Amino acid sequence: MKPAAKWTLALATGLLLVLIQPAPALRIFAPFALAPILIAVAGEYSARQRFLLGWVAGMVQWGGTCYWIEGTLARHGGVPEWVALLLFAGFALLKGLHLGLYGLAAGNLLGARWAPPALALLWVGLERTHAELGFTWLLLGNAGIDMGIPMRLAPLFGVYGLSFVFALLSSSVACWYLRWDRLQLAWCAPLLALYLLPALPDVKAGDMNALAVQPNLPEDERLTNEQVKRIYDRLARITLAGGLDAKRRKPSLLLWPEVPASLYYEIDSEFREQVGSVARLVEAPFLLGTVRFDSEGNPFNSAQLLTASGDPAGVYDKMNLVPFGEFVPPVFSAVVGKVSHEAGTFQRGTDLKVFGTPAGKLGVFICYESAFPHHVRAFVDKGAEVLINLSNDGYFGQSAARDQHLLLARMRAAENERWLLRPTNDGYTVSIDPAGRVIDELTPNRLIEGRLQYATAFRKTLYSRLGDVFAWNALALGLLSLLVAHWMDGRFS
Repeated sequence: MKPAAKWTLALATGLLLVLIQPAPALRIFAPFALAPILIAVAGEYSARQRFLLGWVAGMVQWGGTCYWIEGTLARHGGVPEWVALLLFAGFALLKGLHLGLYGLAAGNLLGARWAPPALALLWVGLERTHAELGFTWLLLGNAGIDMGIPMRLAPLFGVYGLSFVFALLSSSVACWYLRWDRLQLAWCAPLLALYLLPALPDVKAGDMNALAVQPNLPEDERLTNEQVKRIYDRLARITLAGGLDAKRRKPSLLLWPEVPASLYYEIDSEFREQVGSVARLVEAPFLLGTVRFDSEGNPFNSAQLLTASGDPAGVYDKMNLVPFGEFVPPVFSAVVGKVSHEAGTFQRGTDLKVFGTPAGKLGVFICYESAFPHHVRAFVDKGAEVLINLSNDGYFGQSAARDQHLLLARMRAAENERWLLRPTNDGYTVSIDPAGRVIDELTPNRLIEGRLQYATAFRKTLYSRLGDVFAWNALALGLLSLLVAHWMDGRFS
């Protein structure tokens, strides 16, 4: 195969991995996305070339999927455009290394008769390492969110089960195309067992409802204390109007999202009294985003729960922070500014909590944490009956990141078979059912309040109980397969 053809195939995989995610969400290509890079490295004897082919595909994948990072850094990070471009380029280079390693390893595995399952296992294992290495986002399996049959794996193995299906199909197609053995397609036959798995839950109306307020606050303005006071006065009035509306059912829960104008429940006595009064008047537990400080003055991005009597009932500090948003790696601190007064200096929370309320046991996680399957499932394993994702997607502008972030939350709901409520600053404010379907949605980009239906659930899925056992074992088996292939071949090319 000519070099130009190999590079074209590498670029094709990178592009397909972008196109299968929102937007444009051309999910029909998910089962074939990895086939081009596998075909490209199959005839390449140079380990260096195989790595470079995969690396380029990975840079295209992450650069194209997360293109919005550059704009967010330039607009909200306080850095010059050229610095934002350099940082974004560095991000794509680093994230592309995973696919580079995959391309390197694939060349050694493709000659084996058991190449398709080995390649699929290795892909899943490498995906799992993204979270451990600083940043994770959309994985291959996320493209299956609206595919009813593959989604049956989500409650069993999480998103990684779907990634395995798509990677197995891709590698089987690649081996078939290369004509090494037409019987390689037989590795796909066990996927027929997906039809024997329990279907995802049917659509059922929730018997409880939360009143969510979508503030629609601007992301770019530095607000004065007086402006912030006017904002929470307005939000309190809207919440009371919706909560005391006699024409609607009494809300089971009140929700305010993570917002760009920092709200300080612990240190602002006037704000604390105001939101406490709202909870008492509506007679419902109240969950809101806030910033709190420890005894040394370190800030935490937090979720504060109030009882129906307006008293503090618990606080959760965000444990997975956004790189370059909520914390800045020390080596970059001289050039990257702060998105808000505290952003860039937030500290990581250390305590995963489930809040017991009359509205159900709440597993509350904040914004970007929806990208971490193992983190969200830990709330359910600890007893959460409903999941709540306080979010602010305003920093994404009108980019595809909003849809991408919503997709992540949908997958987390399906993995754990829990209703998931997602109040946001300016959209998408939604309720998601236990199958990952959006049920209620408030109009984006408006100051609005509305009801999000939900129900509590008690049964734990296999994924909720065991977490990423499948993904980590996939990594071990994938690496073992690579060693066996090396032993059988007698060399690394």
